[in-house]
Amino acid sequence: MRRGGLLLCLALGLAAPAGAETDPITAARRAAQALDQAGLALQEVEGAQDRVAALTRTIRAYEAGLAALREGLRRATIRERALALELEARREEIAQLTGVLLTMQRSPETLLLLHPAGPLGTARSGMMLADVTPALQAKAEALRADLEEASMLRALQESAAGTLAEGLAGAQQARTALSQAMSDRTDLPRRFTADPEKLRQLLASADTLEGFASGLGALGGAGEANPLPPFEALRGRLPLPVQGRVLRRMNEADAAGIARPGLLIATRPQALVTAPAPATIRYRGPLLDYGNVMILEPAAGYLLVLAGLADVYGEAGEVLSAGAPVGLMGGEMPGVAAISGEVSDGGGAARSETLYMELRQGNTPVDPAGWFNVTKD
Repeated sequence: MRRGGLLLCLALGLAAPAGAETDPITAARRAAQALDQAGLALQEVEGAQDRVAALTRTIRAYEAGLAALREGLRRATIRERALALELEARREEIAQLTGVLLTMQRSPETLLLLHPAGPLGTARSGMMLADVTPALQAKAEALRADLEEASMLRALQESAAGTLAEGLAGAQQARTALSQAMSDRTDLPRRFTADPEKLRQLLASADTLEGFASGLGALGGAGEANPLPPFEALRGRLPLPVQGRVLRRMNEADAAGIARPGLLIATRPQALVTAPAPATIRYRGPLLDYGNVMILEPAAGYLLVLAGLADVYGEAGEVLSAGAPVGLMGGEMPGVAAISGEVSDGGGAARSETLYMELRQGNTPVDPAGWFNVTKD
């Protein structure tokens, strides 16, 4: 992976405009380096004191690197097509310029400077040629730069398949290792043990997510013994629990006219979901038609509901640190061919999975946008 990643970094670096710190191609160059480093980190996980934390960081690095690389390739494809259209539109101008340059190359300088009008005409033609030559040279240099950029962008797209394949394989290997590491844990820190009978009754009687969350809050939580760090202090600074984009905000209706009191986040298949803040697991498992649900208690009186996961980690009562893994999204990871096809069509890799997130204070949903750093496509 190191050799392929470094070659891709070199290509991306040459294609990127100088000084474009936020340019997507520059970001993709850094993404290739991040994927290279993630591969090294994955090899070192076995010796890590905390394998779960090490694997979580590795998966995050893979996800960020792959996302940036996809974006860089998408922008590179758009730029390559724009250059091709521009060169095609300038076909006649380029042909004329090429003809002039070839004629000048074949003609000796002494013949170019001779003029039928004698020495005065020769002097005048020499001055005119001196004026024209820099303009021709500038056009030729601009054409050469465009052709070299188009060639580099094309080579970049062709060489990216290997890096994408290794990145996808590494990310999947890290996810599998994380699931195993989570199941291997013992002596988990707990703050309380839920009453299984009361929880079964609540599950049987709940017909809505809101009803279940309200009932769960009424069952009581971890209380104030060994309290978690202040949750209120994190208002406005919490990261989203998954890498993705907000599709709908609180009470924003969908195409069917249904509005929910939370955020709907579009994610890629198999994306890692983590705890945004230190919290206690209040519930994890299937619920109604939401798929697997994880309900966290970041502080007394608050519940964070995450719905739509394929796999969930941990047990009720377990204490989680900020950034701890709580599960994985579902869906099938696209292969290199699928990603390349989406990039060639001018789009990024599809965010085909959705995570629903709801923040509740007491029995009332509150707008997560005031607590989390959110962006929307």
